[in-house]
Amino acid sequence: MHNIDNHAIFKPFVKWAGGKSRSVNKLLAWVPEHIDTYVEPFVGSGAMYFKLNFKHAIINDLNYELICAYKSVRDNVEELKALLKTFKYDKELFLKVRDWDREPSFKKRPEVEHAARLIFLIKTCYNGLYRVSKKNHFNTPFGKDLKPLICDEKVLDRCSIYLNSFNTEIYNLPYSKLLDKIPKGAFVYLDPPYHPLTQTSNFTSYQPNSWKEREQELLYEFCVKLHRRGIKFMQSNSSSPFIIDLYKEHFTLQYIDVTRCINSDIKKRSAIKEVVIMNYDEKGHLLPKF
Repeated sequence: MHNIDNHAIFKPFVKWAGGKSRSVNKLLAWVPEHIDTYVEPFVGSGAMYFKLNFKHAIINDLNYELICAYKSVRDNVEELKALLKTFKYDKELFLKVRDWDREPSFKKRPEVEHAARLIFLIKTCYNGLYRVSKKNHFNTPFGKDLKPLICDEKVLDRCSIYLNSFNTEIYNLPYSKLLDKIPKGAFVYLDPPYHPLTQTSNFTSYQPNSWKEREQELLYEFCVKLHRRGIKFMQSNSSSPFIIDLYKEHFTLQYIDVTRCINSDIKKRSAIKEVVIMNYDEKGHLLPKF
């Protein structure tokens, strides 16, 4: 299995709820050793993407501003840095920029402005949490007692180098639309919105449309299609009974303890058990098709 850590200097340029920065080294133990095409349908912060060796990659996310950020870091990093340098840690400015998505012409802004807005808001909002309302409006309040580095030039430059050094396609599509783009022999890592561990917990409050059981079942069907095509996949999810029951019959399940960082109360950031779902065994051999 995979144990590469030669991209240690590359870290995500943005924090993301549910990001895998804290667990990626545990996950690497089960990643296949050789990857021709790496695919990440829910790329988020890209913690896994920035850790691997591959010849070709496909990264995707349904969040338009996040994809604008990846494209701007890859294709337009100097303009992105220049724009970020015009922002400062100021509540009045924060509220003004946060309200951009209430404007009718918001989507018409250049991609680099969407990218800069996203990075600025995450760097300066409360607890660094990207969260939107049901109307898809960013609604996290202004952060307190912070000294954020809004334009982290070193990280942005390194990520730009990485994105340009590897053949990476970037998409803003529903994950199901990627199926025909994934070549045989690819490795797919899925980090979807988690199914709640309990009825009162909520892993998906940072996006406008929470995933219900039906959405998880559709993702299972997507994984089955990958498996029947002989494409290796790994999925991270909560260890809820629903998820375990959904995958346990046909797939390999492993478990890791992860400390979640979304809660603002450090005392409540206890370790949570997550499940890692794979369609291959400990030696990397595909499981029988069904």
